[in-house]
Amino acid sequence: MGQRTDGPDERHQRPDGVSDATVAALGKLSEALECVERARGHLYSMHQLIGHADLMLDDAVEQFRAAGHPHLADRIGTELRGRNVIAGRWTFQIVEDFDDGYHALFRELDQQARDELVGGRRHLYEAEMKERRRSRGQPGHEARPGGGA
Repeated sequence: MGQRTDGPDERHQRPDGVSDATVAALGKLSEALECVERARGHLYSMHQLIGHADLMLDDAVEQFRAAGHPHLADRIGTELRGRNVIAGRWTFQIVEDFDDGYHALFRELDQQARDELVGGRRHLYEAEMKERRRSRGQPGHEARPGGGA
C-alpha cells in the first residue's frame, strides 16, 4: 500500500508535545466560537428583519389613513415607526457594539490560544476526531480532505 494522501494536512495535525487536554480545550473554545458566530448571524438577521418591518409600517400608516383610521395611522407613525428596539439603540448600533466588543474579544482570545499553544493551527480536535472515526471504519459527516469520499 502507498502513502495515505487523504488525511489531514500539516495545518491540521497536532504539533509535537501538545497534550490531549490542550487539544480538547482548544476544540471546546472553537466550538463555543462557532456558536457565537451563529448568534452573530442571527443578530444580523434581526437587524435586517426589524429594518424591513419598519419600512412596511410606511404602507400600513398610509393604508390606515386611507381606510379612515387616522388615529391609528398617527400612533403607528409617531410611536412605532422608526422606534429603537432597545432604548437609545438602533439595531445597527447593537450589531456594531456586539462586533466591536464581545465578538472581537472572543475571536482575539481564540486566536491567542491557538497561537500560543499550537502555532495558530485550527480544528485539531475535529481533524483528530475524523481520523479516529475513519480508523474504526465509521463515516465522517464531511468528505475527506483532497476530495476523497
